[in-house]
Amino acid sequence: MPVPEISARGPVLVFGGPYGNLQATRAVLEEARALGLSPDHILCTGDVIAYCAEPAETVDLIRAAGIRVVAGNCEEQIAGDADDCGCGFGEGSACDALSAAWYPFAKARIDADAKRWMAELPRRIDLVFEIGGGRTLRLAAVHAAPSSINRFLFASSPEAEIAMTNADGVVAGHCGLPFTRMAGGRLWHNAGVVGMPANDGTPRVWFSLMTPEDGGLRIEHRALAYDHEAAASAMAAARLPAGYREALSSGLWPNMDILPKREREARGQPIAETGIVWTPVRDDGSPGLVMSANGREDRGLSVSP
Repeated sequence: MPVPEISARGPVLVFGGPYGNLQATRAVLEEARALGLSPDHILCTGDVIAYCAEPAETVDLIRAAGIRVVAGNCEEQIAGDADDCGCGFGEGSACDALSAAWYPFAKARIDADAKRWMAELPRRIDLVFEIGGGRTLRLAAVHAAPSSINRFLFASSPEAEIAMTNADGVVAGHCGLPFTRMAGGRLWHNAGVVGMPANDGTPRVWFSLMTPEDGGLRIEHRALAYDHEAAASAMAAARLPAGYREALSSGLWPNMDILPKREREARGQPIAETGIVWTPVRDDGSPGLVMSANGREDRGLSVSP
């Protein structure tokens, strides 16, 4: 089956993990409308439902918006009537224990029609940006990693599996943190998620705007404020785990089971919006790729907003 594509001459808004957070999902879709973006230039990297209190309503909103969605592990598990979220949490970990509360809650509220929609979502959508001169940049959008729908990869992860996609780079989600890095001369980009803060001590959530320019691609990590108090109140009314409810306001995750050392050490440090320009270069006729940030060029650059 051919990989679905988004062909873009203009901006594409990318976000991950709505997580059943209806208020945040509304906010990011309103942001997209304010930017004048059509639904086929808005991409969600999956996990429409998870920790928060309004899974069915969030699915309905995403479907009504008509945007493009990559299948997340939560969609695949619910569509297959699985007993757990398939998130990739370590057995017996705090995340695993918490999922025993929120996953059955979400699963019970998703009807047969929504399950059919989830079952039909693709595991990969390619973003094909036209950058002038007949050239394009192809990015493979997946939920977590090309090799696995539930592998956690971070800015500090030792490798990024890009080569197996036959693309110029990867756009992914799942890990919950926004970052952009180079790996082997190719791009790995994570827009972050809108359903939970980025463990930086603020209630903001994250999305990105990817805009083709003459000869390159501008990538902007953008923060989003929304009515997190209403989202937390809905979780309280639903009697969902207090840790995730409190995280909506504190900006701090209830645990750091999945995080590598560098990301653990960054807990509670507010992160700033970042703009990056990624430009293909042709030194000897080969398709070398380089990323420029703050006026410098570095083939090994790793940027977290």
